[in-house]
Amino acid sequence: MRQRSLLVPTLRDVPADADIVSHQLMLRAGMIRQIAAGVYSYLPLAKRVLHKVESIVREEMDEAGAQELTMPTMHPAELWQETGRWDKMGGELMRLKDRHQRDFALGPTHEEVITSILRDSINSYKKLPVNLYQIQTKFRDERRPRFGLLRGREFIMKDAYSFHATPESLDEAYKEMYDAYSRIFTRVGLTFRPVIADSGAIGGKDTHEFMALADVGEDTIAYSDESDYAANIEMAAVNVQYEKQNVELVECTKVDTGSAKTIEEVSNALNVAKDQIIKTLLVKIDEDWTLVLLRGDHELNDIKLKHELSVTSIRFAEAHEVEEVLSAPVGNIGPVGVEGLKVIADHAVSAIINGISGANEADQHFTGVNVDRDFKVDQYADLRFIQEGDASPDGKGTIRFAQGIEVGQVFKLGTVYSEAMNATILDENGKTQPLIMGCYGVGVSRTVAAIIEQHHDENGIVWPVSVAPYDLHLLTLNSKNAEQSELSEELYTQLKQAGFDVLYDDRPERAGVKFKDSDLIGLPIRVSVGKRAAEGMVEVKIRKTGEVIEVAVADLIDTIRTEQEKLSN
Repeated sequence: MRQRSLLVPTLRDVPADADIVSHQLMLRAGMIRQIAAGVYSYLPLAKRVLHKVESIVREEMDEAGAQELTMPTMHPAELWQETGRWDKMGGELMRLKDRHQRDFALGPTHEEVITSILRDSINSYKKLPVNLYQIQTKFRDERRPRFGLLRGREFIMKDAYSFHATPESLDEAYKEMYDAYSRIFTRVGLTFRPVIADSGAIGGKDTHEFMALADVGEDTIAYSDESDYAANIEMAAVNVQYEKQNVELVECTKVDTGSAKTIEEVSNALNVAKDQIIKTLLVKIDEDWTLVLLRGDHELNDIKLKHELSVTSIRFAEAHEVEEVLSAPVGNIGPVGVEGLKVIADHAVSAIINGISGANEADQHFTGVNVDRDFKVDQYADLRFIQEGDASPDGKGTIRFAQGIEVGQVFKLGTVYSEAMNATILDENGKTQPLIMGCYGVGVSRTVAAIIEQHHDENGIVWPVSVAPYDLHLLTLNSKNAEQSELSEELYTQLKQAGFDVLYDDRPERAGVKFKDSDLIGLPIRVSVGKRAAEGMVEVKIRKTGEVIEVAVADLIDTIRTEQEKLSN
């Protein structure tokens, strides 16, 4: 492709509204342009990268036995109402009406649509398993779209759905897709970790997220420094044995703590460590108020609480509700003397001896608080966020934290959707049973942004060979010089005939401008035709390493192939 004709509107300055590297570089390299908050046009360079990523995804999906199809973008509300997600998705669901005032949604995901197809198409276990996928634009009305392609309202996703007659068949498909995803993200050049995750609004139980490691990642990964254990911090179990101190119990005493409300303030006011304070939260679960207790230096993981109680949502009490239920302001509540409320505590609370808690009275706290003697706990559970330095849940090593960008996720949905939508088959005994489902997603456009987050330097993007928009960049340093122009034209033809995808910078620009644009665009190999053109010599630069090689024209193709092979390994 001749760069003179290519739409690649590069920018010299960093756009003011671009906060992260991938967003900045995609704008500066002329890859994307925003037309509304969270909505982007993909310009030719970006489109070529997307095609490369999509090709890798298709190859691995096809190899895993999945079949490609295309489903509608517009979904009738009735399908989403069958599963209850029309209401549960809330404001994130892009809704619209047709001319007949019928409700539709722009698909953020396709569980309902694919389930409706299968319930009308398959009625016997003999036709299973089947795995179907598509690559399509999705829509979610993000409250705060940001970070370019990492959190947009319109994005490209590969979603796949498998259907099974037995849990064992689903397990096999899950493993196949897990392995396929590992190959996909390896091939596109990402450093990633598969982590245990929460299924969220999708539903189901077992699930793993594939996280590309990056400082700008919106998710925190808890991983072991001595094993393969990794989990989203929301799902990381705590494997800590709490031991009670062997000290004498003291009397429970009410003390004046004045304006001290927060854990920090109470700790300072009473000169005690935060781990001696019992943090008390008032939470509404279904229609019942519940007290949730944690150690003062720990934070509640509400995802764990939801799973422990098998509920989809919980609500923390407003300040006025705390006053109404416990007759005390937030910051002064505690479990001592409370009747009629269920009390759930994190395991760490059981080991607190002579602790501190709110006294359910303004400006007052109790000291010398002990579980069982002064208050009762109805249920203990793992309710807190894991912390760096905790023992790894698998018993191997210590937990460390890293930031990650979610680029893919695999779910075992089970029968969540098939039961709700009455999608059934006859099993081998002639009995009716719901289809068993799996769901598997890759954020294609998000993957492109994640690649740039991991592959860049101060001068621009550094594309991995597998997804670069072009194989190499051919530059004529002085387009007015006849020898340089003639040799460049000859090389452009020869390189294309040799099978290389070439971006040829034939623009009448200064050499410095071309070098800067070339570094910004970040193709793996640059071939510069300059002052030694008459001698049949050109300069080859490796973008990743900065290595520069002077090469005779006769050896150029072999040199490029050798360097490509090095970069691919």
